[in-house]
Amino acid sequence: MSDPRFVASNDQLLALLQTPTRACQCSLQRCAGWESVSETDWPKETLQHIATLRDPELHEPTFEEHHPHQTRYESADAPVSVKHFPYNRCDVFACQSCQQTVLRYTEYGGYYIDPRARRIHADLVSSEGADLHGAVIKGGGAS
Repeated sequence: MSDPRFVASNDQLLALLQTPTRACQCSLQRCAGWESVSETDWPKETLQHIATLRDPELHEPTFEEHHPHQTRYESADAPVSVKHFPYNRCDVFACQSCQQTVLRYTEYGGYYIDPRARRIHADLVSSEGADLHGAVIKGGGAS
């Protein structure tokens, strides 16, 4: 099996999201914002790993977040920026039933490991022309 394709920009991510979707009853429908999804709840049988946002050349990606409209990490309407946390640590999956795109990363806390998932669509992806260093919150994700 080959390594998933590296998505280096918001425009490249948008290109992946152009696949039409239809109604689906998969267990990830609840993941409008970042939600904990344990290995036992992860529907691996119905998801295809289509890409990664993790830069293979970058040992330690930034923990800076991108919130130009004062959203928060867990907000369902928080923008997606592939250069910012937690997106820069995500893998990209597509539901084989509805083609819904789902991002997944693992939150590592002091005493826990928490796999998290978020469904995304094109409306959430920041435009490439956006000021990706303005209105940034420094620090990790929500606990």
